Amino acid sequence: MQALLISPLPHRGRGQGEGATLMPTIGVVGLGLLGHAVAARLLKAGHPVIGFDVLPEKVAALQALGGQAAASAAAVAQGSEAVCTLLPSLATAESAIVGRHGVLAGAHTGLSVVQMSTISPTLTEKLARSVTARHVGFLDCPVSGTSSMVERGDGIFFVGGERDLYERWRPVLESVLPRAVLVGRVGQAMTLKLVANLLVALHSAAAAEALTLARKAGLDLDIALEVLNSSAATSSMLKVRGPMILRGDFPAQMKLDLFMKDIHLMQEAATAVGAPLPFTNLAERLYAEAQAAGHGGEDLAVVATALDRSTARRPKPRRAKAGSRRTGEGAAKKSRRRPRAK
Repeated sequence: MQALLISPLPHRGRGQGEGATLMPTIGVVGLGLLGHAVAARLLKAGHPVIGFDVLPEKVAALQALGGQAAASAAAVAQGSEAVCTLLPSLATAESAIVGRHGVLAGAHTGLSVVQMSTISPTLTEKLARSVTARHVGFLDCPVSGTSSMVERGDGIFFVGGERDLYERWRPVLESVLPRAVLVGRVGQAMTLKLVANLLVALHSAAAAEALTLARKAGLDLDIALEVLNSSAATSSMLKVRGPMILRGDFPAQMKLDLFMKDIHLMQEAATAVGAPLPFTNLAERLYAEAQAAGHGGEDLAVVATALDRSTARRPKPRRAKAGSRRTGEGAAKKSRRRPRAK
């Protein structure tokens, strides 16, 4: 891959021609499913986008959309006014920002880091301290929405950080998704993201369980899903993942392997504040079973296969042998008999 090294760009200003305004250049580090969707929305809104990913094919996909490639996260920072980071793990998120070739290695005056990866609130706060110590802005800005939802502009940004910085970048964020809501300080947006993903986990598992019942009961599943999505029982996850469950085909919008990380982060956050998660813990076992069966690269809707395996393993109830136990009317008659006189 021929990567581009880009020199620092000026901040938003007047372009050539009367009334022209330059759109701020936005960097994207991490061009997986969600990172690609965010980059595509930025490009559609007219922002120049510079991207980096460790996988050359991901960078090539950005270039095919009209974005530019950079050789590292540091190079992205050099050519951007804000850098959005969307990485798959805590370790990669940290390395992308504070690592040897990370964003801070290419930081310049006026740069902002918009951290969109789903990580822990603790790591979020740690990264914010490192970034702001270098006089670089930091927003805690996780995305609530699947990659396909973001591609069509459906979803929301939870934002944590200083209000002035939020107001500065709010128009850019809302060029990607319709709402970017300041929910509190750095770390609190990430906590809310884990709360949102907890509901995603439960709603997706509930959709799988409900549609498994409908299928085994012999209902017309297309009609059932249409009716459920028009009823009080609907949810975003039923709409997004219901069709996958019906088809038995699970192209990844959120890979199960990645979502297991999120579930464990939820459980850690709950332990830290003393919040019980009985339903989440049960759902985690079902997701873990699907992952152990080799479905980690598929969408988390694949939890439906764990329910099918559970049904297959369930032993059928054994019939009582004749004469071994009185039941029904015979037992009732026996209960009405008068005891014998001694």
